[in-house]
Amino acid sequence: MYQDKKVIVVMPAYNAAETLERTHAEVMDQGIVDHVIVVDDCSSDNTTAIASALPDTTVHRHENNTGYGGNQKSCYRLALEMDGDIVIMVHPDYQYTPQLIPAMASMIGNGLYHCILGSRILGGHAVRSGMPMWKYIANRGLTMAENILFGAKLSEYHSGYRAFSREVLERLPLDANSDDFVFDNQMLAQVLWWDYVIAEVSCPTKYFAEASSINLQRSIVYGFGCLGTALSYRMCKMGMMSLKRFPALMK
Repeated sequence: MYQDKKVIVVMPAYNAAETLERTHAEVMDQGIVDHVIVVDDCSSDNTTAIASALPDTTVHRHENNTGYGGNQKSCYRLALEMDGDIVIMVHPDYQYTPQLIPAMASMIGNGLYHCILGSRILGGHAVRSGMPMWKYIANRGLTMAENILFGAKLSEYHSGYRAFSREVLERLPLDANSDDFVFDNQMLAQVLWWDYVIAEVSCPTKYFAEASSINLQRSIVYGFGCLGTALSYRMCKMGMMSLKRFPALMK
């Protein structure tokens, strides 16, 4: 608990058997996490078996692979059903350090923000930590374009380490988003659409063989998806189109 608020960590898992247990242990070591939800997106390894043996953990397995976005939709739905007040997504591949959980939870628990990102760019150590140069350049280029179209000033939109309040998760029409990787970007666009401020904390990351990563082809598809999301956001803001993802807001 944090300030009498229930803290739930969600882990969208796919073939995470080698790193899940280590990540889970460090999550629980933070001392404020009440429960962990692992959603296994039809892994071919023993992710489900390992997760089922972990303490204070609910495991949900998809019978068919739904994609990264589809996995997150299940994560957030289950977290709300379990009365989560502060919901933090931690990838089970141990790329993002769980040691930032108390800081992220406090920013939401104290009522300062409803959405927190763990930024790999703040601090200037992304490339030195192992981020491939082509990913760094693509990240910076996409972020610059998105900041212009969204009217925001984030250091990056592409971190998978994020925390949300119950309020924002209940408000966003997440089912209107993609089941693929661009879900991440669409969700942040929805946060901005509802005029929530997105806060960032500097997040050291690890790059190693077991850490999940999409290949160049999927990255290109993701990049164009991000640009498409930002363009549609701007067009909806200007009244040039209408999408379920960005519904008309009451003035």
